[in-house]
Amino acid sequence: MIPVRGVTGHKVAVLGLGRSGLATARALAAGEAEAICWDDNPAARARAEAEGFACRDLMKADAFDDISALIVSPGIPHLYPKPNPVVKRALAAGVPVDNDIGLFFRSVATSEWEEFDTAPKVVAITGSNGKSTTVALLHHILEHVGRDSQMAGNIGRGVLDIDPPLDGGVVVLELSSYQTDLARALTPDVAVFTNLTPDHLDRHAGMGGYFAAKRRLFAEGGPDRAIIGVDEDEGLFLAGQLSEGPSDDRVIRISSGQKLSGDAGWTVFARKGFLSEYRKGRQAGSIDLRAIPGLPGAHNHQNACAAYAAARTLGLAPRVIEAAMKTYPGLPHRSQRVAEAAGVAYVNDSKATNVDSAAKALSAFKKIRWICGGLEKEGGLEALKGATGEVIRAYVIGREAAQFAMQLNVEAEVCTTMEQAVARAMEDAGAGETVLLAPAAASFDQYDSFEGRGDDFIAHVQARLAQ
Repeated sequence: MIPVRGVTGHKVAVLGLGRSGLATARALAAGEAEAICWDDNPAARARAEAEGFACRDLMKADAFDDISALIVSPGIPHLYPKPNPVVKRALAAGVPVDNDIGLFFRSVATSEWEEFDTAPKVVAITGSNGKSTTVALLHHILEHVGRDSQMAGNIGRGVLDIDPPLDGGVVVLELSSYQTDLARALTPDVAVFTNLTPDHLDRHAGMGGYFAAKRRLFAEGGPDRAIIGVDEDEGLFLAGQLSEGPSDDRVIRISSGQKLSGDAGWTVFARKGFLSEYRKGRQAGSIDLRAIPGLPGAHNHQNACAAYAAARTLGLAPRVIEAAMKTYPGLPHRSQRVAEAAGVAYVNDSKATNVDSAAKALSAFKKIRWICGGLEKEGGLEALKGATGEVIRAYVIGREAAQFAMQLNVEAEVCTTMEQAVARAMEDAGAGETVLLAPAAASFDQYDSFEGRGDDFIAHVQARLAQ
């Protein structure tokens, strides 16, 4: 646990008592503050009270009279599409609003670090797609070389729930736009921006607000090194804002699909399955990514570039990074090969919850039997039409499966349930084909999470293969 600093003797309110909320309450108590908790869910309040935390209805008129700060869980809106009433009440009372990410950055460094031979580092990774894979891949590389490493944030443990980092340790954080938008402190040593595609637009009032939330990770704290994906205009702009000139190697530009200039500065890019690193006009490293089973497709090659660049900033040699990448098993629900039988591969990419991530998954495989559908996101499915060239047939799930199927430019069968979609795809699939779950939609019409959806896919595949 990371005890929160600077709160001794204070009362701090915690709104939202899920995984991060309860971890925050514990960390506040470890910092000798009194955590005052609230959640609209009575069961969540009961869990907090069972741990000895006081609960208080924060909508009461005098609720914030003795409160010094309000800590808000990521899923609770603080501005758009409209502020949560508790957040609005806190702001009206002049009470600062923060989240666990802000508390982490102001608390993680301690006086003990002065005794370490090598101060710990924090690497924070944000972007629309690929964050989890990049975090997990970097963590895997560090563990492979025996470096103390912890994953936290949107993946692994809550940021305040991790152990204090050891001498030379690295904390690798996955940060969503919800987290970077509100945190009052953002001071990573290395910050990574993978890419930007439309997502969470209602929460940020459009693409401009969404980009601004991501940009805060780089603008607020000034990381020592910034690793920026430049395949979209926003990334290109961000790299330009952070750099003092072409030779400024504090900014590492990364790309998947285009060769970046190696004349000056620091670049890492992947083309046709080969990763290349250039620094000050000279090639400094290269990796053949095609033979790494845990990183299929161009989108994973971009993730590899980001993790490689971060590992290089931490002092690891190219050959060491390559050896570690070859042992990377991949993440559950992200291009996860779950079975192969009779020449048919079965791949779970339930994390492809938006159109862009689904398009990237579709580009990674050939001869696809595509299971898709769910709770459609803002913007429709138009952007998928250029990515379905390898799709033989789609098998559509979800409560609105028929409407979803009508928007596809491929032959589609309305299945509604995962059980039916898996059954029909497996009946139709032949040798050399891939049955791919890449929903291009959220899961909440039928499942509690994308993990639950992916687990259901795996269970049905395995049950049928066992027959």
